[in-house]
Amino acid sequence: MADTPRQDPSPATPAPARRPVPVRWVLLGVLLALLLSMLDGLIVGTAMPTVVDDLGGLDRMSWVVTGYTLATACSTAVWGKLGDLFDRKRVFLASVVLFLVTSVACGLAPSMNALIAFRVVQGLGAGGMGAGAFALIGALVPPRERGRYQGMVAAVMAVGQLGGPLVGGFVTGHFGWRWAFYVNVPVGLVCLAWCGLLLRLPARERQGAVRIDWAGIVLLSGAISAFVMAATWAGSTYAWGSWQILGLGTLAVALLAGFVVAERRVADPLMPPRVYTAHRNFPLAAVLLTVTGMTLFGATLYLPLYQQVVQGATASHSGLLLLPMMIATLVATSVAGKVMSATGRYKLFPVVGAASMVVGMGLLSTAGTGTPHSLTTVAMIFLGIGSGFAMQMSNTIAQNSVSMRDMGAASAATNLFRTLGGSLGLAIFASLFTSSVQGGPAKGPVYAAHVAHATHLIFLVGACVGATALLAALAIEEVPLRGKEPSKPVAEGGKGVTETA
Repeated sequence: MADTPRQDPSPATPAPARRPVPVRWVLLGVLLALLLSMLDGLIVGTAMPTVVDDLGGLDRMSWVVTGYTLATACSTAVWGKLGDLFDRKRVFLASVVLFLVTSVACGLAPSMNALIAFRVVQGLGAGGMGAGAFALIGALVPPRERGRYQGMVAAVMAVGQLGGPLVGGFVTGHFGWRWAFYVNVPVGLVCLAWCGLLLRLPARERQGAVRIDWAGIVLLSGAISAFVMAATWAGSTYAWGSWQILGLGTLAVALLAGFVVAERRVADPLMPPRVYTAHRNFPLAAVLLTVTGMTLFGATLYLPLYQQVVQGATASHSGLLLLPMMIATLVATSVAGKVMSATGRYKLFPVVGAASMVVGMGLLSTAGTGTPHSLTTVAMIFLGIGSGFAMQMSNTIAQNSVSMRDMGAASAATNLFRTLGGSLGLAIFASLFTSSVQGGPAKGPVYAAHVAHATHLIFLVGACVGATALLAALAIEEVPLRGKEPSKPVAEGGKGVTETA
């Protein structure tokens, strides 16, 4: 029997493309890292009295927080630039690993000096997590679609800012101060696994050899260090007019000037000048972030103190009394995001947000020993609206002002401005508070009157500074938000998502 003619096999049918996971799910993993970096400082601050009881070193206690803040601020720009130069995903995951390893080391610290050293390295990881998270959000979600996800970002930032003291008090009280560091590990491992499996970014083309701007790193780190130390010590350790503070301030200005000159001469600068000069919106957004960070820091730090000492709230309840601010922030962010996504218009929101912030701080500046809770609640609602409209929108405006190749540097810069604003606010407000209450009794009606006067000055200064943010918001130019870019081959392997929402 004749053999049946053999037919050529039909071409292989291509496997169906795997349906991408929604960006919203991927952002959850990225935002876990952002939450950790924000929570850690506040959790540890709550645990510090217990740490001192165990390890001693009361005279070095402040460096547990200052060292962490200093390392975070100095490393933020470096991590952002590394993400622009290399694989953004791997750089981000490396910062998470560094943060987790040093969290364990902090929990095992046998002495105060060891704890300070580990906290400095942990701060380096936190700088990469904060800068990397905002850069990844910018890479995954174009500004035109950012409003659909702003509620998630706002919720994480609100929980990080207001939930830190509550979590720190609970963990320290029930499990001991070392668990204030160990608690980072399970959350961080989830973040690593989540982002490792799901996060995929569009391919980026690099031209030429990679050049590290070592001069820029040294000069900027020195300027930030001098500024943060001056802001931390002014009015507490040293007087504002002392040679130590004036010397640090002069050093910070000189190093910053040297940094600006150096960045104009190197081929691949750490913080490219074009980021600040491409459009006026970026420096205006930087002013908004700095001022907003400064005023909101004063509110979240000194409002609970006022509620405890003057209005008689307990320490555990004072944190819960900030809920009106958090709820207002979430609602305002959600409204702004939906309107921005639907219309592409956004300038109104930072203007209204800055104005609300001024009104809220102004209302708090009128508070005295007989002020009812209802007034502080209304003021907190205004502050929450200001945070939701101004701070979140400022990030979008800043990222919309730069090209994708500078997204890491721009995101790191915005994170840095927020951090420096908080440091400056800490110095100014702490000085005002100390000068108002020193020399008087530590409790009783007289102390309550002194605290009321101190917070009056703090909130009044906050309202005046907030007016600067309002002027910056009014000067913003409403340019079209950048939309989704054409799809490109994916650089990283593995399953996951692309930037498509």
